[in-house]
Amino acid sequence: MNAATLLADHRRFFDTGATRPVEWRRGQLEAFLRLLSEKEDELTGALEEDLGKSRTEGFLSEVAVVRAELDFALKHLDSWMEPEKVSVPGGLRPARAWTQARPLGVVLIIGPWNYPMQLVLAPLVGALAAGNAAVIKPSELAPATSTALARLVPLYLDRSAVSVVEGGVEVSTDLLAQAWDHIFYTGGERVGKIVMKAAAEHLTPVTLELGGKSPAVVLDGDLRTMARRLAHGKFMNAAQTCVAPDYVLTTPDRAPALAEALAEAVREFYGSDPRESGDYGRIITDDHFDRLVKLLPDGRIVSGGRHERAERYLEPTILREVDPGSALMQEEIFGPLLPILEVVDLDAAIEFIAARPHPLAAYLFSDSGEHLTEFTQRVQAGGLAHNVSTIQLAVPGLPFGGVGTSGMGSYHGYESFRTFSHRQSVFSKPTRMDTLRLAYPPFGPIKRKLLRKLL
Repeated sequence: MNAATLLADHRRFFDTGATRPVEWRRGQLEAFLRLLSEKEDELTGALEEDLGKSRTEGFLSEVAVVRAELDFALKHLDSWMEPEKVSVPGGLRPARAWTQARPLGVVLIIGPWNYPMQLVLAPLVGALAAGNAAVIKPSELAPATSTALARLVPLYLDRSAVSVVEGGVEVSTDLLAQAWDHIFYTGGERVGKIVMKAAAEHLTPVTLELGGKSPAVVLDGDLRTMARRLAHGKFMNAAQTCVAPDYVLTTPDRAPALAEALAEAVREFYGSDPRESGDYGRIITDDHFDRLVKLLPDGRIVSGGRHERAERYLEPTILREVDPGSALMQEEIFGPLLPILEVVDLDAAIEFIAARPHPLAAYLFSDSGEHLTEFTQRVQAGGLAHNVSTIQLAVPGLPFGGVGTSGMGSYHGYESFRTFSHRQSVFSKPTRMDTLRLAYPPFGPIKRKLLRKLL
């Protein structure tokens, strides 16, 4: 079925009003939960096949995240759907005003390869909670996961409202040529521009979840704890995570100890040879592997660096003496290379971050309340996290999204519901007393005087 026919079929179903009642929405979300519970092994097995991701990591970083979104939506769905009363100015009374959340219609969700299950299913939670029909397009670079979703989703969700479309660039191009009611895209900046340009042809609103070089600033505190939390956020999924710390800024006196603490954390997590660890993943394609290996000479390797192309294995690698102008610092790494750069203090670190495009996330590791206050007031990023990295995405109540080149729009929790809803305004005034007569022409001196007092 081509994209135009698929969209038309879903739009006909949406126009019947079947998706709007809370019963339909709740039923879909509950079925969604059953899918995750009953088919967890199949889903985590597909993630393992595509990314070398352990089943435990697949559960924690993908299945559990989507499940938390579903639980949160089911808990709050009734209140999200409630109309919100709006105050009416005295001069317009008696009257009532309110807003109500209306579904947008039929939405398109395009996911990336790095979290190929979570990043198409988590937006789908919001789309269904808001009462939409949806088409999801998983990444062709994660073929096992894409195939699993295409087979499983129709077994649980309403086929008249939800479809999974598989394929590569030609399929995506066909999908983007259609007049959707919203497009939700997660991926890189280059393709994000293509999505936005295609959407502009139909004036279709977009949510773009992109990426960028997310910095981590390490100052005072327990260095070993900080290193473990940094290494955990960085190297899960072989560091192929949009909010993974991309580089570290720290002071010259802390840099050597931090590098050693990070290396120790890697050994603690993955052993002396991460290649043998069942908990360490692989790079998604040969091209991505080759790009990352070319970046290795841009710094002095103090830990890691071993690699094997046949397995697309690249060891967690810590680098120092990195030139800020090198390729390693110009593009999002999206792989297990972690450069450590030296700055004199927090002020210099913030200036370093501010001189570059706004990142998707920024991290501060410090036990100082003053440092935290300054960091949150001065750093412009999609989101901030303090003394942790990456795991902030597991909080459904926190909006997730970028700013500037790292994206536009946000989702998770209520923000997902808002993203896929139109907040429609309604104004109602009774006819039993026409208080508006004062505002009708002609305007004599008495009317003008009264109007100025009332308004």
